[in-house]
Amino acid sequence: MNAGRWHDARTRTPVRSLRGPDGLWEVALARPHPRLRPGVLSYRGFRLALGAPRQRLEVPIGAVTLMLGFGDRLRIRGLPGSTRPPVSLVSVVSGLTTRPVLGEHDGRIAGVEVLLTPWAAFTLFGTEQHELAERALDPDTLGVRPGRGRRDHVGDLAAALAALPRWSDRFGLLDDVLAHWSQDGPPCSARIVRAWDALTRTGGRASVARIAEEVGWSVRQLENRFREQIGVGPKAAGRILRLQRARRLLAAGRSQAETAALCGFYDQAHLSGEFKAMTGCTPRRFVLAGAVPLPAHSGPPSAERLAGEQTSLVLVPGSPGQRAVFASTGRRR
Repeated sequence: MNAGRWHDARTRTPVRSLRGPDGLWEVALARPHPRLRPGVLSYRGFRLALGAPRQRLEVPIGAVTLMLGFGDRLRIRGLPGSTRPPVSLVSVVSGLTTRPVLGEHDGRIAGVEVLLTPWAAFTLFGTEQHELAERALDPDTLGVRPGRGRRDHVGDLAAALAALPRWSDRFGLLDDVLAHWSQDGPPCSARIVRAWDALTRTGGRASVARIAEEVGWSVRQLENRFREQIGVGPKAAGRILRLQRARRLLAAGRSQAETAALCGFYDQAHLSGEFKAMTGCTPRRFVLAGAVPLPAHSGPPSAERLAGEQTSLVLVPGSPGQRAVFASTGRRR
């Protein structure tokens, strides 16, 4: 495939593309306007036109995901044996989760992905975050709340983004719309922001009692407000962030024993058990599968949701990623 990197002429938005006999892959990355940070983490525009369906394992991250699709559907389901009901949606909002999912499409899909801190999602969507946790929903279902007017339809926003000619134009529109939503939504608690920062700074290791003391709440108050404005309790949030840090360390070449100690797991067995529960793979299989290049016929590589971190595995028939997932679940594909 021919690889290219250029910049959108208007605002020099970085765009990468790969084109070849098996199809086209394009991705554009941008930082949100400073007035939206640190709550809005990143924008990622993408366009795939491949000759075959694609399946990808997505693992938990410490962010809420809003995917604004341009027309083609994304199918999301749990791993084999999961009771999670499958969904098929054009645009998707996903809250914090402690379990992996499989995302599938027919080879053609385009849109913009927005990553949000959970407390920013609480304000932008005007929705208690426990309603999004462990779920993938149509964002338009969040449009009506008692005592409030109808918010902008996400479907209308996605259509407006698709109609614009440049990625930089799309990101500019997102800046404007999200700023409006932020002004219109319920403010998050400053104590919640401090508590979330304490968890992220320590990679999920800070104790619930210590965080509650730092922000001036009881443990019960902290747990209740986390459920409202983060989506899961502080212990579950800590699990997500610990595993996120563990993935980074393992990918950087640290041993499982060293990673377990640095991330606050009891021992290597504890790390392995958490890893398998939250990714569907053992640590070794996940890291090895992510390090092996995809076969040339499988199309372009996958863009990760978090820069510099392995958050997914592309599952093509016979690939290390597919073997890692289905070997761990005891199912064959």
